[in-house]
Amino acid sequence: MPQEETEPDWERIQAGPEFALLRRRTRAFVFPMTALFLGWYLVYVLLAAYAHGFMSVRLWGEVTVGLVLGLLQFVSTFLITWLYVRYAARRLDPLAGRIRADAELH
Repeated sequence: MPQEETEPDWERIQAGPEFALLRRRTRAFVFPMTALFLGWYLVYVLLAAYAHGFMSVRLWGEVTVGLVLGLLQFVSTFLITWLYVRYAARRLDPLAGRIRADAELH
């Protein structure tokens, strides 16, 4: 007779200290980084809307401050992604793996 698979006790897992630590670590990265990026994006939008003279300053050839700041939006997105992948690999994934292994045992 095949062994019946049982569902992990999700309430026990969620109430556990390791899960709470995982949530804290996730929030410790995500919330500040989100606020930082949204602030940076808001500054860019406000400059584009109200500082036309500054944004149209030519740095070299046809390249303006506004163009450079716009391109830096993409750079910052990739940088945040890279930082998150590193952070998750070091601080989140090992903990999540332990929680997953514990859930499979019980």
